[in-house]
Amino acid sequence: MLTVKNLKIQFERQGKYHTVVHGIDFELNKNEILAIVGESGSGKSISTLAILSLLPKKKAVISGDIDFNDQELSTFSEKEFRKIRGNKISMIFQEPMSSLNPSMKCGAQVTEILLQHTDVSRARAKEETITLFNKVKLPRPEEIFNTYPHEISGGQKQRVMIAMAIACKPDILIADEPTTALDVTVQKEIILLLKELQQETGMSVIFISHDLALVREIADRVMVMYQGEIVESAFAKAIFQTPKHQYTKALLSARPSLDSRLKVLPTISDFLNGTPKTEVITTDQRSRKHKDIYAQKPLLEVVNVEKTYFSSSGLFAKNKAVRAVDDVSFKLYEGETLGLVGESGCGKSTLGKAILQLDPATKGSILYKGIDITKLKGKALRNLRREIQIIFQDPFASLNPRLTVGQAIIEPMDVHKLYGSKPERKEKVMELLERVGLEREHYNRYPHEFSGGQRQRIGIARTIAVQPKLIICDESVSALDISVQAQVLNLLNELKEGYNFTYIFISHDLAVVKYMADQLVVMQSGKIEELGEADAIYANPQSGYTEKLIGAIPRG
Repeated sequence: MLTVKNLKIQFERQGKYHTVVHGIDFELNKNEILAIVGESGSGKSISTLAILSLLPKKKAVISGDIDFNDQELSTFSEKEFRKIRGNKISMIFQEPMSSLNPSMKCGAQVTEILLQHTDVSRARAKEETITLFNKVKLPRPEEIFNTYPHEISGGQKQRVMIAMAIACKPDILIADEPTTALDVTVQKEIILLLKELQQETGMSVIFISHDLALVREIADRVMVMYQGEIVESAFAKAIFQTPKHQYTKALLSARPSLDSRLKVLPTISDFLNGTPKTEVITTDQRSRKHKDIYAQKPLLEVVNVEKTYFSSSGLFAKNKAVRAVDDVSFKLYEGETLGLVGESGCGKSTLGKAILQLDPATKGSILYKGIDITKLKGKALRNLRREIQIIFQDPFASLNPRLTVGQAIIEPMDVHKLYGSKPERKEKVMELLERVGLEREHYNRYPHEFSGGQRQRIGIARTIAVQPKLIICDESVSALDISVQAQVLNLLNELKEGYNFTYIFISHDLAVVKYMADQLVVMQSGKIEELGEADAIYANPQSGYTEKLIGAIPRG
């Protein structure tokens, strides 16, 4: 159905051409799911964008043959491509919020595709759209038809995108990281949905991902890309049972295992250098560590905390109370990592903001070192900011693009008047950059000059610059590639040992939380569903909801 031969892609930068895809060959068969895996920058997404001629014409130079149903796409004009895009070949993009038009209702965005590519009437297009919404298992399809994208959840937005992509019954569906930012349960639903739609319609699917555990659940064949080249291609079973290339082995091993806990997660460079880490933390070692941790007084006590928001649906409508956090209590001990998990909207991030006093609790008390911090004001609250810090999910959004990396890290030191002088602070920033795996010369660079993984390291350096005791990691690795994620998790554990940090680790990735956590708190609808030692909960969940979350984890 689709044959790509000697595809080469170059980008022009400052008058020079840089090759990012080095003459790759691959085929997509009828009624097949082909997964393309690799890290960011490996060339997987731009190779598929080239198929649809979606790369910038002035910057990208594409050569090679792309044959679709005996048509040579490389010779097509823009007008000819418009007839194919969304009709014969459709694409689901990674971030539905930036792909959907925020000023158009969800239904109108799908009917627009049908009206453009088919001869149906507007009334018939609406009927078909509601049928599609049913097919992709959207709740209340008639209601969502008249809803704007910002009014529905991430998983629902992704389902609207899928409905748009399959509206014209395409021959090929390209799904580019369609589940990266989704909860584990929603992710599983989307994977099952794509598989179900593929079997029902007979379309072929190119599924792009950096997560091999996820790919295992959907793909017929797997193509592994590294630095613009295909390093391995085979049936999925062969890739997972007998991987040939070291890079493939590295991708399979970098994700935390549910069966054992390595002291240090292996990274891509470890495998390519032939030195993967294999030391395991034993059950006895973990028990001894927990005995020491829980013999202390609690560092933080959350007691009967509630957070209620009030919303109004109209000018004269009554305020409606929504309890985002509902009577939550737990204790956190120095040197511990507490995992906080649950689906989007369960209240975990709201609870994190309440602890940080960024969005104070409506009821209850939060005791830090025995002092109720909900009552702090002025200087006492500013001093608390130094003690309790946060690492955000998106480091680029949390760093000021107009400040150099050095200025961004030194700023909180200035605020809290740490160290004796400016030169001392600058030297400390240099040491911190090296401590988080960056270089001294990065001091004068700006955030946009770094990769996602490097920016997360900068965010970590900024957080630890004020020598906090407690750090809240709010989805701080969820947007990172598997290998970069392994590097950052290793760094967090290393810093924890070196500085005796205590973490609250908020995430929807339960495999990562199991690797990091000593104690686990599972939340649903603002309440604690289950609380206890992390390994014990994973081995024997007491709640049906926890069992459902654990059952949805992709098995690598």
